[in-house]
Amino acid sequence: MKVLVTGGAGYIGSVATERLLDAGHAVTVFDNLARGHREALDPRAAFVAGDLLDRAAIGEALRTAAPDAVMHFAAFALVPESMQHPERYFRNNVVGGIHLAEAMLEAGVRRIVFSSTCATYGEPETMPIREDTPQRPTNPYGESKLACERILHWYRELHGFQTVFLRYFNVCGATERYGEDHDPETHLIPLVLQVPLGRREKVRIFGDDYETPDGSCVRDYIHVSDLVDAHILALEREASGVFNLGIGKGFSVKDVLAAARRVTGHAIPADVAPRRPGDPPCLVAAADRAREALAWTPRFTDLDAIVRTAWAWHRAHPEGYAGGREAR
Repeated sequence: MKVLVTGGAGYIGSVATERLLDAGHAVTVFDNLARGHREALDPRAAFVAGDLLDRAAIGEALRTAAPDAVMHFAAFALVPESMQHPERYFRNNVVGGIHLAEAMLEAGVRRIVFSSTCATYGEPETMPIREDTPQRPTNPYGESKLACERILHWYRELHGFQTVFLRYFNVCGATERYGEDHDPETHLIPLVLQVPLGRREKVRIFGDDYETPDGSCVRDYIHVSDLVDAHILALEREASGVFNLGIGKGFSVKDVLAAARRVTGHAIPADVAPRRPGDPPCLVAAADRAREALAWTPRFTDLDAIVRTAWAWHRAHPEGYAGGREAR
């Protein structure tokens, strides 16, 4: 089928584009390259340079591409930044999401696979987190994603949209061609790997006094390839509804450090820093629904194996993607 991928030059969007093309689908990428990379664009895909805040641009892209479905990855996704600049997140993620929904309706495109997040749950009282766990975001990033879910819910109710909400836990790892290159980088695994690459002297552990087994935050780390597999299964099976995506097992910050030390053979010194605002102590998924309804089985469940894929990509791209980033 024909798929429009918003944010297809970003971390997850680039892997989704690669895997969709490998599976025989035709892909048009819509991206403003503000936080993505031209080098992360799969050359087999059509590319439209555009911004979701430009209502006319996304409307024209949908009319021209005439896709059967949209995969929507174009969002700002840094929790600390959202705590400092909430307006950026509501403008980019919510207003951009409204423009996309309006343009889809106008173009007659009714299927969307939406990149959501476990951040919509906030700090749940029980673990693991299920799809019916109350959504109480504790940061503007999670709030902006929840707002998009609600908007698309009403487009489903009122306009017959077929919607899939995939609530990610901590996405990580890399394929041979595509990996993480954010500016600023806030994700733990690439930050840790910058030490053996010689790009930083040490890492910081933000808080070691959480009510977790070793005092550091616990997260469910899902490999980007497994994540994208779930998107493609949702698309090909014409699924609808809400699905958590995680491996169902949590690893702490200190666990990740230990894995990176084993994989790289580097000591990777670390200091403890104060907690970051908006960081819940523990987020672990119950992903039974995705396993059952989508026949999805994550292949990467060993932390060392996940880190090893990231390390291979970062060693091949020690400065990230080549060339400059286009600023908005």
